[in-house]
Amino acid sequence: MEEEVVSKGTAVVACTAMTLSYVAILYAPTLILRLPRPPSFNSFMIRRFVCAAISSIVSLLICALILPIRRKEASVLLGVYGIQVDHIWQAVVFPVFLTSLMYAGSLVLKSLVLVESWRDNVNHSEGVSLECIKIIIQKLIASIVSVTSNVLAWRNFVVAPLTEELVFRACMIPLLLCGGFKPYTVIYLCPIFFSLGHLIAPLAAHMFCNFMGLPVLFSRRNGMVSIAFVAGMVGFLSLLFPMTRPDLYNYRSNNCKCWHGYCSWS
Repeated sequence: MEEEVVSKGTAVVACTAMTLSYVAILYAPTLILRLPRPPSFNSFMIRRFVCAAISSIVSLLICALILPIRRKEASVLLGVYGIQVDHIWQAVVFPVFLTSLMYAGSLVLKSLVLVESWRDNVNHSEGVSLECIKIIIQKLIASIVSVTSNVLAWRNFVVAPLTEELVFRACMIPLLLCGGFKPYTVIYLCPIFFSLGHLIAPLAAHMFCNFMGLPVLFSRRNGMVSIAFVAGMVGFLSLLFPMTRPDLYNYRSNNCKCWHGYCSWS
């Protein structure tokens, strides 16, 4: 197989089309799909979830039609999109751990808030008691119920990370690699397409980032937050390349120039 099995122009046009279709169907479903206006905010968000799912499925199909995939087994098709069973725990744990280093200050601050809340409950109950533990458990359950019943939480932690990773990474990376772009070029191109979609409008790490928000750089209440942030950034920069080596996530990367396995698709 030649290194460039899809022309660069085709790969770029396909990625641009997927970006525009994702944004268009997500932000203008009433106009594009001729749907009536939603009666409530929850209905509006659920409609957007469905639209995002439709756009993702269309992108997956387009990607499968353009790429030179001659074997149609499920494992091969899923492998094209970076979904594979081998090394799955590394693919979940390593990116989340690496990303969490950037949020070391935020995590320390949240931990301090939890400790203070625990102390307040203990002091209010005059020591650790069954009643104190009961109150904490009730608050935890109420918090979980509040999150799981919140349509915005589903958008931020499930639908957005899943559909965006499918379209802007799972579909675009193999297209760009097959177009002859170098791996490091692809690393920079995918965020450009992602940014294009969001100017107009690894999955577990994406969810984690959405949950944490922006990293906390400092806190006037405690200097440990700033120290943790600096230590986390040093750790992130030190481990970035060692923890993103292709051989950590793919058995087949040894003889593959592209790191993604497309050399063996045929």
